[in-house]
Amino acid sequence: MENKKSGNRLRATTISMGLALFAAQFGAGNLIFPPFLGRNTGSGWLIGFLGFFIMDVGLAAAAVLSVVANRKGSIDGVVGKMGNKAGKIMMIVIILCLGPGVCIPRTAATTYEMGIHLLMPWMPQWVFSAIFFGATLALVIRPTKVVDIIGNVLTPILLAVMVFLIILGIVHPISSPVAIPDSVPIHDGILNGYQTLDGLGGVLMTLMLITAAAGHGFTDKKDVTKLIAGADTISAVLLALVYGGLTYLGATVSGIKAFAGLEQAPLLIAITNKLMGGYGVIALTVIILMACLTTAIGLSSVAGNYFEEASEGKLKYKPVVITVIAVSFAMSNFGLSTIISVAAPILGILYPPLIVLVVMAFFDRKITNDRIAGCAAYFALFASIIETVGLPGTLGSIVAAMPLAEYGLGWILPAVVGGVVGAFIPAKKPEFNVAEGAVFTEAEAE
Repeated sequence: MENKKSGNRLRATTISMGLALFAAQFGAGNLIFPPFLGRNTGSGWLIGFLGFFIMDVGLAAAAVLSVVANRKGSIDGVVGKMGNKAGKIMMIVIILCLGPGVCIPRTAATTYEMGIHLLMPWMPQWVFSAIFFGATLALVIRPTKVVDIIGNVLTPILLAVMVFLIILGIVHPISSPVAIPDSVPIHDGILNGYQTLDGLGGVLMTLMLITAAAGHGFTDKKDVTKLIAGADTISAVLLALVYGGLTYLGATVSGIKAFAGLEQAPLLIAITNKLMGGYGVIALTVIILMACLTTAIGLSSVAGNYFEEASEGKLKYKPVVITVIAVSFAMSNFGLSTIISVAAPILGILYPPLIVLVVMAFFDRKITNDRIAGCAAYFALFASIIETVGLPGTLGSIVAAMPLAEYGLGWILPAVVGGVVGAFIPAKKPEFNVAEGAVFTEAEAE
């Protein structure tokens, strides 16, 4: 009887955590990419979505699992292969970009520009941002309750409105998808999925799940791993269904000239208005508000948890969260375009080495020489710097000529070369430290 109760509690917690992870990963930035992809690929939307799924949903899911897949069972076990200090610096820069640098401010700016401003043009942006971040702070200040708040309250609202819009578009499609001349759907899907940068957030979201698991009384390695894997699966399935539906909605307007020249955000607004008439803007505003609020809550919580653990308790969760939200409020008032333009190059540089480290984490128990993953990540970092900055001359030409460079993946071959180089460098003597966000202890790792 006790085992049955424990199993039911584990399943209920897994579902709640899965819904919370879905909502935290499903931000407004992701909301606008699938319809744009569908519009640009037309009748090839399903193939385009496959590329998007691999580079967005698949990579984000792998990033979450990589934290429990490595030997240390921690974030440090993923990024620490570049070196202890280098790994921490990398994570801090990623958190600052994903947190107060770009993603959290972008949630408020996006909600205002795509929804609130259309419904209430008289409201200044700073007033809305103050309300938005006030609500974020109120919901995120208790770290063990963050997942429950998102999973049990906010996600059902987000899913209900999102599903209604998609079903409406399927039952009463605006038009039929048409073939798009010169379109390469898999190429467009990979590029759009790559631009969402979900893989960066995936590693960090595991911290939120670990904290939630502990809050529910789950600390055993096997239970926590089951919870995270189950939540990750639920989130991936929901993201795939929603993104697939949105991609199809975009494909249904691929043959309509009025939709042809629209950018991502205006395109989604136009599709929603076409499907729902005068209620379209209201529905879209609710979707964007829920998507952005859940993402802001999740990322704020992650930042608070990481800095508290990385500083060994010197930086407390609540002051960190308050600081992150205060900076995010200030940044949000610079506007969406400015926020994206400033942070995008930094994220573009950091993304490739993190992908390498995430992939290598799944082979961590087989490939025990950390030099292999570390060198592969450094080579990918070097190539991504050249690719992002666009250096002229020989180096720039070499990277531009790399296989898959046209997909923004020119760093893959350098990463492979780096891994080979690392294999010839003597490995360090293995050391086990229970690092930030560790899921299990040294004894449990055996």
